[in-house]
Amino acid sequence: MKKLPLSSPAFQYVERSFGEWLDVLGYSSKTIYGLPIHVREFLHALESEGITQVERIEPKHFHEHYRRMQQRMNQRDGGALNGNSLNKHRQALITFAEYLRKSARQPLPWIELRAQPAEDRDLQVLRVEQVRMLFAMTSEPYDAAMGDALAQRDRALLVIFYGCGLRRNEGLHLDVGDVDLDRKVVHVRKGKGHKQRMVPINGESARMLEEYMYEGRLKLLASRTEGAFFISMRGMRQGDQSIALRLEGLQLRSDDVRMREHPITLHGLRHSIATHLLHGGMSLEKIARFLGHSSLESTQIYTHLKEEADEHVQ
Repeated sequence: MKKLPLSSPAFQYVERSFGEWLDVLGYSSKTIYGLPIHVREFLHALESEGITQVERIEPKHFHEHYRRMQQRMNQRDGGALNGNSLNKHRQALITFAEYLRKSARQPLPWIELRAQPAEDRDLQVLRVEQVRMLFAMTSEPYDAAMGDALAQRDRALLVIFYGCGLRRNEGLHLDVGDVDLDRKVVHVRKGKGHKQRMVPINGESARMLEEYMYEGRLKLLASRTEGAFFISMRGMRQGDQSIALRLEGLQLRSDDVRMREHPITLHGLRHSIATHLLHGGMSLEKIARFLGHSSLESTQIYTHLKEEADEHVQ
């Protein structure tokens, strides 16, 4: 992408400052180089609309620019974007908004931009210490009005999608009655291929789920007749984008830059627990039953992930 000109001294300064901020925080050289280029395109678009002051940047401008980027996915000329490129624009906009909040004291809310499906299907596996970091981030201060409800829900999210290895849709369709704390199992009723299974949970995971079910979830509920396990801020069943944003929010709370830059998805949590179980000595047959695989062929991928991880450590 060619380097677009910026005429506003304020925008020129904020672009340089953004890059320096990334450097101070310890981002990779690739990120320090790439994100300001995408931000320059955003600032250039604002100048074309007559906006040349940082104080005039509003949340709607981020959303409007991202929509324009999404429209470029359908172009057939050289300016078209693929899903991975669009996600880079998304990362730049979200990170730039964070920079404005923290360094420029701009009163901007969290910018919610829907991620695009990645075209690179490589499985992103977290290390055990990275999973611990995610759990640790749930102890950070949350919304004062909601108390500990959001922290408890986030811990439950990690238990269900990492500790239990549920697929995205399995977790989304989970009902509160599917979690049996006495037997320490989660009943997956809407598994892939309409198959059901029982997933065991350990004592610590059961404690976190109980805390959410009997405290945080009750604070979030709008109606006691709602049976969904994951409840949104509006009191209804939480959607996939909302859950994905909560996971991303946990990641961005970390002071570890490698953690902040690591691609983390709900499906990645599932891959991570499977790989960690294999590292711990569990057989492929047991992992297959745990994940709800209909055959061992689907589970074989984790042997390759384990081998790659072993080579990385050596």
